[in-house]
Amino acid sequence: MSFVARAALTCLLITLQLPGAFARDEPAASLATELLPFSSDEGLARLTRSMARVDFPALANQFEAQSNAAFCGPTSAAIVLNAVRGRSADLPRDRTRLNAADLQYFPPSIDLVMPRFTQDNVIFRGKKTRAQVLGELVTINGRQVRDVGYQVRQLDEMLKANGLATRLVIVDDGKAEQDIRNELIDNLKRRGDYVIVAYQRAAVGQQGSGHISPLGAYDADSDSFLVMDVNPASAGWVWMPATTLIKGMRTFDTVENRGYILIEP
Repeated sequence: MSFVARAALTCLLITLQLPGAFARDEPAASLATELLPFSSDEGLARLTRSMARVDFPALANQFEAQSNAAFCGPTSAAIVLNAVRGRSADLPRDRTRLNAADLQYFPPSIDLVMPRFTQDNVIFRGKKTRAQVLGELVTINGRQVRDVGYQVRQLDEMLKANGLATRLVIVDDGKAEQDIRNELIDNLKRRGDYVIVAYQRAAVGQQGSGHISPLGAYDADSDSFLVMDVNPASAGWVWMPATTLIKGMRTFDTVENRGYILIEP
């Protein structure tokens, strides 16, 4: 028997004995093909025909990319806070983005810092510190761990601390898929409220671990949500099938499942 024939027979025997051996990567690959780039012709068409897109203009106007890998939560919070309160008279000023050298040519009477929420200053009103977000050891269930970024409940607390009215939904096994879909769609149809989702990238066919971003729209024809990914260098804005997004939210993160936050007017 030739080498080629022996190799073919070996592969056949392995396939018969381990029917899933060569299919392990297929679910992730299949999910990845379901994610439609927003910038594609069909992606733009979905937004055009969407009947649940009132959040999109304000979010797009305030959109910014996260400045580091741990800041998807603070970035999503800043975008939504600016969409909700962008014209308020009491907006904070983040003075960390200018140093003394930048100000040397301007008189003290001129304040160069624009009033707005940033992914840096939204952290300070929440219970979780910047150092903890960036990896300082914390105690969880009696163990010292690095809890980088935000769990969805921690993000909800931070949003409340910044003055938003929110409702947190943990996507556990008891939460029906259709109920989740309906809540998200209803939110995207109402002007003035917003939704932020926390999901696991690997579970939706992307590279990476846990992630947080706002939703911008829903397209009924394709049953997909527009995820306005705050890390466009990694994944970009995509239309994600509802079942895929829910699967990504129905994943465990440190102490409980991920989920979504409904920001009320």
